[in-house]
Amino acid sequence: MSAMSRKKVVLAYSGGLDTSVAIRWLQERGFDVVALTVDVGQPGNVMGIKEKAEHLGAAAYLVDAREEFADEFVLPALEANAMYEGQYPLSTALARPLIGKHLVAVARREGATSIAHGCTGKGNDQVRFDLCTTALAPDLQVIAPARVWGMTREQEIAYAKEHAIPVPVDRGSPYSTDENLWGRSIECGVLEDPRIEPPEEVFAWTTNPAEAPDEPAYVTIRFDAGKPVSLQSRPMSAASLIVALNELAGHHGVGRIDHVESRVVGIKSREVYECPAATVLLKAHQALEALVLPRDVLDFGRIVAGRFATLIYDGLWFTPLREGLDAFVASTQSRVTGEVSVKLFKGSASVVGRASPFSLYDHALATYSQGDRFRQEMAEGFIYVWGLPARTWAAVGGKAVSPKLVKATKRSK
Repeated sequence: MSAMSRKKVVLAYSGGLDTSVAIRWLQERGFDVVALTVDVGQPGNVMGIKEKAEHLGAAAYLVDAREEFADEFVLPALEANAMYEGQYPLSTALARPLIGKHLVAVARREGATSIAHGCTGKGNDQVRFDLCTTALAPDLQVIAPARVWGMTREQEIAYAKEHAIPVPVDRGSPYSTDENLWGRSIECGVLEDPRIEPPEEVFAWTTNPAEAPDEPAYVTIRFDAGKPVSLQSRPMSAASLIVALNELAGHHGVGRIDHVESRVVGIKSREVYECPAATVLLKAHQALEALVLPRDVLDFGRIVAGRFATLIYDGLWFTPLREGLDAFVASTQSRVTGEVSVKLFKGSASVVGRASPFSLYDHALATYSQGDRFRQEMAEGFIYVWGLPARTWAAVGGKAVSPKLVKATKRSK
């Protein structure tokens, strides 16, 4: 095929087996491949990933998006207290719309007609990448080679060897992992049996709680309008604070999550996560909100948190609903300012102190000791009015006559 007739495709490139094989597979089908690697805090040599793509004959982009990821994706989720099914802080899910956004930007710059990713047909990420493209650039085609080629992992390895693709494959590790600033996910291998406790070898960010330090650590996090801005009185960017807290909380065994979750495609999947910073920050943020927000806002906020989390998980970041939920959350955060102290000990993160200039906690109203300003004699009238609907309901029920009794009385006449 001539150079003039070849089409460009932008591939989300991680440097692993699937996406490395995808480069050659796409080239064999007449595409000029542009590989995009987005740094969202994953470990390893990201520059080496870019060089690997170039070695395979692809043009390559490397985008450092760590600060963007923290500020524009993680923080909105934190402010919303988003936890999918009440357990998963959405670390992998949050990175996908960011990567999708950059895929579209590079496609426009390069004049590409297609976007590609290495996701299989059973996972959530295929949905997220496809929907990002649909929302941001519906004219672009989405190609998912792993949904098409039908190769097993062993066949992919053989394909890589046949085509001289330099992919280091650890045959001794059956686990699939994904990492970024907000967390690490692990699946496959023995984890596919939900009856079995995750072996210690799957964990990389967190100390076994049984082997964690015997003395607790205390961390103080300052929030400004819902955003964490300092750790231990040291001002930090969100990305730097998350990195520091991952290390500190992980050292104390905090952040292990074992979750059987409901995938978008309709199957149940056992997932193991390590999210030390997310665990601590979510608890701290919720504790500060409890101090400064009224009950009805907190109650409705919990509904929003659940919907926000599902929306992120389902790949619907670039939608009017997310923008609407963002607006509600933002309206609640102006007073979420103050400091929260968290105790880290043997795998647990416990909020042990909180303070805010906007605190709704009034000691003189709450205390049972001297100085109590609560007018207890007013409670009886409050209870009467508060219980009036229940009292009226009960009274009417007591007067009601059974329909059967009414019919029997008529017949007797």
